[in-house]
Amino acid sequence: MRRERNNVARLAVAQAFAGANSTVVYATALAAVVGDMLAPTKALATLPVSVFVVGMALCTLPAGVVAQRYGRRTTFLLGAGSGVLAGLIAVLAVLNASFPLFCAGTFFGGVYAAVVLSFRFAAADCAAPERRPRALSAVMAGGVFAGVIGPQLVTHTMNLWAPYLFAATFVGQAVVAALSAVILAGVELPPLTVTHLNAGRPLAVIARQPRFILAVICGVVSYLLMNFLMTAAPLAMKLCGLPQESANLGLQWHVIAMYAPSFWTGRLITRFGASAIVAVGLVLIAASSSVGLLGIDVVHFWATLSLLGIGWNFGFIGASAMVLECHRPEEKARVQSLNDFVVFGTMTVGSFLSGGLLSSFGWSTVLMLSFAPLVAALLALIGFSYRPTARPS
Repeated sequence: MRRERNNVARLAVAQAFAGANSTVVYATALAAVVGDMLAPTKALATLPVSVFVVGMALCTLPAGVVAQRYGRRTTFLLGAGSGVLAGLIAVLAVLNASFPLFCAGTFFGGVYAAVVLSFRFAAADCAAPERRPRALSAVMAGGVFAGVIGPQLVTHTMNLWAPYLFAATFVGQAVVAALSAVILAGVELPPLTVTHLNAGRPLAVIARQPRFILAVICGVVSYLLMNFLMTAAPLAMKLCGLPQESANLGLQWHVIAMYAPSFWTGRLITRFGASAIVAVGLVLIAASSSVGLLGIDVVHFWATLSLLGIGWNFGFIGASAMVLECHRPEEKARVQSLNDFVVFGTMTVGSFLSGGLLSSFGWSTVLMLSFAPLVAALLALIGFSYRPTARPS
């Protein structure tokens, strides 16, 4: 129990530091803003965020292989190293006004973010079965502090290295990633055994389980729409004439809303079941799009982003809890990395589309397009809920 608490605490702190790194590029939409300054056309302004998502998608399966062979802590330290590299490359990009170099920096930021999202499964690995949803949720709660650290890092450093806007911010990002590596070095996870390396069912068999299919669908829709709307929102605020400070503050509350419910999400899943919590999350995402359609004032953007964050929390953590029901201990690394690969790979589509749709058709169109996948996910949730669930032994 003492080791479990130590691991969960360290992973939660690392989640806060690492989430702050992602917030600099992703949640505060700094990549979209810098991309708008460096990109050859406005339609490519969100390309750095899309490259960030590509890095997440491409890293998940290799990270699972490394975790399976050498342990999760090795994966964590490699991920933190990628975070340091992301910050340093982004600094060079800003100093040299290089859009391709900036995209390379966000790619390594995506690699780091993919590893960070495996923290939730690592916490569940070292907890008793009845405490796994709470351990998973507790680590995600560390993101609340990322919602404060990241935007404040941007606000207080964006003008420090004049005339290179945001250059000092990326230096700070690299420092925070290094601090995360120090925290992760003390994580003590269960050792791998020969059985874990060589046993388990084929992935094709596991992937055909109805519960796993449902988990993937809900995870994909929750993360896809969060990325799709959050990527476009800062540029939409800029196009509407709202100040950058308002965008930073609104996205700070968005990130807090993404992670603050984690203090209770695990308990809610234990009490009501993962499917019910996912359904609430999808409804909240629909509510966020509806609020956004009501107007383009600051309050509308802030309300949209806040509801979007809460909806993502319920949808994504609930879907992650479903994944835990679909594998045996010796299969966990492969199954979890497969789930994340599908989720982040699908996110890439939405990320690439958001900038072009926003510049061509406007913010309202972006919001309206979000309802189609929400309806599909809710129908899948209802349909699969009537099927019997076979838990692995």
